[in-house]
Amino acid sequence: MIQKALHWIPRSHRTLVGYVFFGMVLQFLAFGSASASEALVSNDWLEKNLKDKSLRVIEVSVDPGKFERGHIHGAVNFRWHTDLVDPVRRDIVSRENFEKLLQNAGIDKDTKVVLYGDNNNWFAAWGAWIFEVYGISNVKLLDGGRKKWEAEGRALSAKPVSYKAGNITVSAANPKLRAYFADVVQIAKQANPTVQLVDIRSPDEYSGKIFAPAGVPELSVRAGHIPGAVNVPWNQAVAADGTFKSADELRKVYAAVGIDGKKPIVTYCRIGERSSHTWFALKKILGYDVRNYDGSWTEYGNAVGVPVTNIAGTVWGGT
Repeated sequence: MIQKALHWIPRSHRTLVGYVFFGMVLQFLAFGSASASEALVSNDWLEKNLKDKSLRVIEVSVDPGKFERGHIHGAVNFRWHTDLVDPVRRDIVSRENFEKLLQNAGIDKDTKVVLYGDNNNWFAAWGAWIFEVYGISNVKLLDGGRKKWEAEGRALSAKPVSYKAGNITVSAANPKLRAYFADVVQIAKQANPTVQLVDIRSPDEYSGKIFAPAGVPELSVRAGHIPGAVNVPWNQAVAADGTFKSADELRKVYAAVGIDGKKPIVTYCRIGERSSHTWFALKKILGYDVRNYDGSWTEYGNAVGVPVTNIAGTVWGGT
């Protein structure tokens, strides 16, 4: 194959170009086919490549304190509640602040990024979505996240790291990857919507039996779900060890409720992190046209006058 590709190059230059071309192919294969999906890397792959200077590992966990207690060697910590969001406005991190964050992590335009975190990569997937929104595609998730890494007894380090500032520049946010409140209200009011809504919360949240999982601070004063949404809890996309199911298995999971990629999709949850996990499965593994509604139920369920489906009929009691 390489010989055919080089036939147009003068014979005196073919050896050098061949080596360069072959090296590029190997580099692509090393990162592009690291696991069953091009969007994921395995523990084995990451452990073998931790010393690669062109690789940056980033932890994004629900509990930021886990990083300080121990993290994958050489990893950088991104705190989801301050680094990846606007700390004052209800919005994602700004383009300028995200670019600065990446540069401070030593990320260049050619750096390969692997994200991982706790809780089956909820916020690591949120991070992957943010990277995608800002046009950075050379990003993968560590399949299974901290859960699988720790379960296999792989090394963690409490040693902090710092890197020389990187030179990456960030594109303007891509609106095609994000759904807003007005978008989902319009979908909810359509008799035959052209966009499919996937609610990835628990069945009790979806039905309106509970407002939110126990112990969480972000609440809405209405229970239920957006009319027309189907319920596919996020954990149906993962195996027992926290890794994503295969592409064939995922297709069956979502096809069972009529989600087959023929229509655009919007995912949502409570604050947008669990829905990022499903966004990742649908977008990055299956290749469907998907937007994440990061305002999710805390925005929609607190809005005035919007349509709501509340199967359980639970009513907020003011406590």
